[in-house]
Amino acid sequence: MNKAQLIEQMAKISKLPKSTCKECLEAFIATVGSALKSNQTVVLTKFGTFRVTNRKSRVGINPITRLKMDIAAKKVALFRPGKDLKSLVETE
Repeated sequence: MNKAQLIEQMAKISKLPKSTCKECLEAFIATVGSALKSNQTVVLTKFGTFRVTNRKSRVGINPITRLKMDIAAKKVALFRPGKDLKSLVETE
């Protein structure tokens, strides 16, 4: 499902105009992105948790040249599904 399909489905379920659903989705994405950028954790009870973690530097192998290379440490965004989301996926 892509963004347009998600907006369409949201509009169908909520019976709101697509433009309103698009604004809501974009506001949600911007809000979560802003929170993660400032190292905050976003917890949506029963749905899941968005958080930032530090990935350590490591040695990797270039798949083309087969030479070892250093991969720098960096921050990455993570999502951990909540209990209700896990059970919804498992029962399908």
